[in-house]
Amino acid sequence: MKFFISFALCLISFTAFNQQQTANQFNSWWTYGGNHKLSDKWSVHTLYSHRRNGFVSYLQQSLMRVGLNYHLDENLIVTSGGDWVITYPYGEQPIAKTTTTYRSFEQLVLKNKINRFYFKHRYKVEQQYTDLGNKYKLSHRFRYRLAVNIPLNNKTITDKTFFLSFFDELFLNFGKNANGYYFNQNWAYLGVGYKFNKTTIQLGYMNQYLPKSDGVQIENNHTLSVSVGYSLDFRKTSVK
Repeated sequence: MKFFISFALCLISFTAFNQQQTANQFNSWWTYGGNHKLSDKWSVHTLYSHRRNGFVSYLQQSLMRVGLNYHLDENLIVTSGGDWVITYPYGEQPIAKTTTTYRSFEQLVLKNKINRFYFKHRYKVEQQYTDLGNKYKLSHRFRYRLAVNIPLNNKTITDKTFFLSFFDELFLNFGKNANGYYFNQNWAYLGVGYKFNKTTIQLGYMNQYLPKSDGVQIENNHTLSVSVGYSLDFRKTSVK
C-alpha cells in the first residue's frame, strides 16, 4: 500500500513539474539614472529604462521614474516617488495587449562599507495601478535588494575606478489582490563598472526569473544590462 501511495505522489509531482512551461529568452535593458542635489538633505531621483526582447529586436517595456530623496545622513536615504510603466506583448508568453501601469512607492536605502566592500540595502514598497481599460487594478508589492560593489584598481570607489558589482532583488506580492500568489520575481545581477568624475557606467548580466500568476508559465530572462548614472548638483554655491 505504501508503495502505491509513494508512486502516486511521485506521479503527481512529475506531472505538475512537466506542466510548467519555461521560456528562456534574451533581452537587453538600457538605463539612465541619477540623484540630483537640491540641498544637503534633499535630492531628486530620476530614472529611465528602455527594455527590449530578442536582444534588441522587440519592445519589452518602458519605465520612467521620478522620486524625492531625503538624506538622513550620507548612509541612510528615504525616498517617495512614482513610476510610469508601459509593458508590451513580447516573447514566447506574451500578454494580450500593451498595458500601462502607474506606481507609487516608498523606499529606504541603507549603505555601509566593510573593508573594500560597499553594501547597499534597499527596502521598497510599491502600490501598482494597472489600466484595464474601464477600471484600474490595485496591487501591492514589496522588494528587497542587496547590492555589493568592490573596487578593483583602487582601495575605494573614487574617480577613475573600475569595480565589480553584484545584486540580488526579491519581489513579493501582498494584499488582498495577491490571491495566494506571493512570490513575484527575482533579479540576480553580476557586472563591472567604471566611475569617472560624476559619471558611472556599468555593463553586466542579469537573470530575471518571473513565474506567471497562472502557476504554469515561467519567464527565465537572460538580460544584457547597460546603465549610465549621472547626477547634477543644484545647490547654491557661496560667493566670496
